[in-house]
Amino acid sequence: MIIIEDLLIALVGGMVLDFIFGDPPNSCHPVAWLGRVIEFFLPNLKSNDNSPRREKINGIIFSISLISIFGIAIHIGTLTVLHMFGLIYFIILCSVILKISIAIKGMEKHAKAIMTELARNDLSAAQQNLSLIVRRDTKSLDEQHVLSGTVECIGESLVDGINSSLFYYSFLGPAGSFAFRIVNTLDSMLGYHDDYYDNIGWMSARIDTIANYVPARITALLMVLAVKLLGADWRTSIETLRRDHNKTYSPNAGFPMAILAGALRIRLEKIGYYSLGEQYELLSIDKCRMAISIMKLTAVLFSMIFSAPLIAVLYFVGWWRLLFGV
Repeated sequence: MIIIEDLLIALVGGMVLDFIFGDPPNSCHPVAWLGRVIEFFLPNLKSNDNSPRREKINGIIFSISLISIFGIAIHIGTLTVLHMFGLIYFIILCSVILKISIAIKGMEKHAKAIMTELARNDLSAAQQNLSLIVRRDTKSLDEQHVLSGTVECIGESLVDGINSSLFYYSFLGPAGSFAFRIVNTLDSMLGYHDDYYDNIGWMSARIDTIANYVPARITALLMVLAVKLLGADWRTSIETLRRDHNKTYSPNAGFPMAILAGALRIRLEKIGYYSLGEQYELLSIDKCRMAISIMKLTAVLFSMIFSAPLIAVLYFVGWWRLLFGV
């Protein structure tokens, strides 16, 4: 029988594993394997006559099928381990799947690689490293805009790379966290607004937007607390959130990015698209370090203040017994 301690141990275990070890090499990472699956089917999503309707239908069927198949497979796998091998192996498996679904240390690693190159005054290498994590041309960016892109990515990743996975783990266990990671991967690979991807990636982008809607707003509230605990400018973070959260194309990304802009007293700008915050101070490597600290503390607060209590409530109403058949 699942008891509440087992579910919470798995939650803590997944977080600790990610904080300590980060992501494995792509050759060993299930999400990288998932990316290869998407790449394999990608050409088949395009229609021979370039019909927008046909391509949109293909994209809808593909995205829903992929999320459903892998989500159900993960759930069946955890059920099998629970009933055949017991709680210890169940906890280990849940922890590993949750760890695979979040990327705290991975985001920190990417950001620090950019910061290291800037500290060496190698702007070209920093631009190249930034290009690995943002959807924009980085070759012409100056140092301030490279730093801006880094902080923006830290903020956005806090939602779609960490807290949304924790959110769905809290409701659906490891299958929920991994299913969201599939949603996020589909959006990152197909959710572009250009002639090639616009129709086939339409559903992937919509699902990602809907899935991140509530986690983004919970994250924003907890970020203010993290900002205050770390001694950054929490009042300006609230003011900037109220004023600028709706300036980004995504209805979700503006929340964590606006908080960071205000907390760090900086302006975050994607040239030609949006500008968040006021430039009270210049961006710097130290500002990026603070953004990373805010990201990590907010993830911990999310697991403590949202996930753990929700898991407990769902346990006492019998949800987990229903979901896992024990």
